[in-house]
Amino acid sequence: MNKHINCQNCSISQLCLPFTLDENSLSELDSMIERKRPYQRGDTLFRAGQPLQSLFAVRSGSIKVYTLDNNGDMQITAFHLPGDLVGFEAIGSGIHHGYAEAMETSMVCEIPFSHLETLSGHVPALRRQIMRLMSDEITTDKRMLTLLNTRTAEQRLATFLIDLSTRFQTRGLSSKEFRLTMTRAEIGNYLGLTVETVSRLLGKFQKSGFIAVDGRLITLLEQTNLCNVALISTELGNE
Repeated sequence: MNKHINCQNCSISQLCLPFTLDENSLSELDSMIERKRPYQRGDTLFRAGQPLQSLFAVRSGSIKVYTLDNNGDMQITAFHLPGDLVGFEAIGSGIHHGYAEAMETSMVCEIPFSHLETLSGHVPALRRQIMRLMSDEITTDKRMLTLLNTRTAEQRLATFLIDLSTRFQTRGLSSKEFRLTMTRAEIGNYLGLTVETVSRLLGKFQKSGFIAVDGRLITLLEQTNLCNVALISTELGNE
């Protein structure tokens, strides 16, 4: 089945590296991509300390990136969805500083970095797209730091839900109803909250009529009110 999937017919190519490439450059990029077996929940794409060999474009499923401190405690730094590229953090040093792990059955496109670097050297559109994606990741990291340093627990969780809603909408999925692939403990780890706080706030948002919660299925009922809690003024598009 995998052999029939390429950049030309991938449904999320507009979010990934192929965006803006001409036919020849697209074919050249496609020829270097390795499409392997699905990663199952708990499988790792790379580990801290490993040399950078490839970037990974998420085609389906979801990936979490995290670090481990000297005591073995985990800190989740990102949740990646289809269309995201994983592994940018290793470009500077050539070494991965964290771990990337599948949160569910996931398909990825593995892009050998040395080949990508060579191709981007003579394809300006590809180089610009790589820089744009890296810039987006830096912006997301800065927003996350601001969120953790200046926002209350309620604001953090509301922002997280609105952000997920926006990301799903960008991928052509429902912005109002979606399934959380991460556990409440993983959400709490990412937001600097306890699992009890995450569960309590989800219950509070549901009681307030902002959301409906059915296990991991989240339905946004009052997006405007949730945005107000998150202190986000931008209105989300409706589907």
